[in-house]
Amino acid sequence: TGDVCFHYYAGYGGGRKSVLPGVAGEETIKANHAMLLHPNARTGVLDGNPVHEDMVEAARMAKVDFILNVVLNSKGEIVRAFAGGMEQAFYEGVKLVDEMYRIPVDRRADIVVVSPGGYPADVNLFQAYKGVDSALEVVKRGGVIILAAECPEGHGNQVFYDWMVKFKDLKAVEREIRRNFVLGGHKAYYLMKALQKAQIILVSAMPDYYAVNVFRLKTARTVNEALNEAFKIVGENAKVWVMPYGNFTLPEVKASE
Repeated sequence: TGDVCFHYYAGYGGGRKSVLPGVAGEETIKANHAMLLHPNARTGVLDGNPVHEDMVEAARMAKVDFILNVVLNSKGEIVRAFAGGMEQAFYEGVKLVDEMYRIPVDRRADIVVVSPGGYPADVNLFQAYKGVDSALEVVKRGGVIILAAECPEGHGNQVFYDWMVKFKDLKAVEREIRRNFVLGGHKAYYLMKALQKAQIILVSAMPDYYAVNVFRLKTARTVNEALNEAFKIVGENAKVWVMPYGNFTLPEVKASE
């Protein structure tokens, strides 16, 4: 059982993920997740995605007879259920996720204001980061992402925190992922990678000390204040996109840029 949704290195959650990582051993999971460094290991991509292909191989070896997967809306309600053979039922779920949550846009924006989609999607920075990952698809290089996420539980993952403190640059994190993948560390990799493309202003309840000094974000008390700051960075005539359900949707630039 499981739900089919976007996943930022397996492509999609659901289906084969009930086996790997679901019931797999630690060594297998580490080897699988270390493949997230591959350029095709990203949200909404299955073709040529080594993380996905490895998961499918593991699920085939486990000889799964039957799965029951669902697709949820942003309120957590079941929209449709898919049952039967593992691969066929999963791919049917994928089609519906694409239909519901892939959003075509005509061009990239200078500023993207993103909310993960409210509680529990923004319960901590670890979860809320998914919204940033989606926003990266449609923000210009050198642009600004404003992340409006309450984060009442702070950063949410000790390994994420530790790796942000320990590793100063992306190359060091990549080396560590290849050497010894630890769940949580991947989020430090993604955040550092995001910061190479755009500045991120966090509007949250998280203390500035952590947001700025550990996670290398800018902060603002309100979205308005963050927008004013963003306009100063990229200019008054900036194009702005707003993503109210960042953890669920995948925007895609349709025009050739």
